Amino acid sequence: MRQRLVHRRARQLVATAIGLILAVILALVLGIGWSPSPQSYRFQGVDVSAANGTIEWPVLRGGGVSFAYLTATVGADARDPMFETNWREVYAAGLRRGPLHVYSLCRLAADQANNFNTTVPNTADSLPPAIWVDFEDGCAARPDRAVVIGELERLLSTIESHMRKPALIKISRRFESAYRVTAAIPRPIWAVQAYFPPDYTARSWRMWQANAMRRIDGAPTLVHWNVVAP
Repeated sequence: MRQRLVHRRARQLVATAIGLILAVILALVLGIGWSPSPQSYRFQGVDVSAANGTIEWPVLRGGGVSFAYLTATVGADARDPMFETNWREVYAAGLRRGPLHVYSLCRLAADQANNFNTTVPNTADSLPPAIWVDFEDGCAARPDRAVVIGELERLLSTIESHMRKPALIKISRRFESAYRVTAAIPRPIWAVQAYFPPDYTARSWRMWQANAMRRIDGAPTLVHWNVVAP
């Protein structure tokens, strides 16, 4: 009797485990194909870097992409090796294009702006530049809030002088919580939150990264999927 009870409980545990695994797999399958409704968000697009590989931009356009933000520079020294190719091919595919800089707390704003401005061409057709603000691996610096706000303002103003457009601030929840950037710097906000509209910024967001793992034909890897506020 006791042995049968043990076997029954073991079968129940196995069945529960299998059910959980299947539920996770189903959630992942549904998640990587999800994007906000085009009826609610007319303009939808991606942001990519060299990590996403070689992208077939005409195929993405056919899949509902209307714009692409392309990582151009990281910190003060690094340049994305696919930026020039993507910049050219996005334009050739008839899509709107914008450059993105990955901010570093460990480097001066002036040096980062110089990296961006010497990498990204000033073209009249481009979307506003964007700065991705988050804590980065390998940088342990945590300056005071006044220092961070001052450095970001210098970076933004220098990049904007080059591009002749106001820049977007793409900011993570954890960085915003630590430094309250959106309350201090009056720029359009690009917020990040999977599946549900973001609620952590001091002002309304202009762009929303709604899915960090979207699968779409023409991209060899999962991509970040973004929408513009209606």
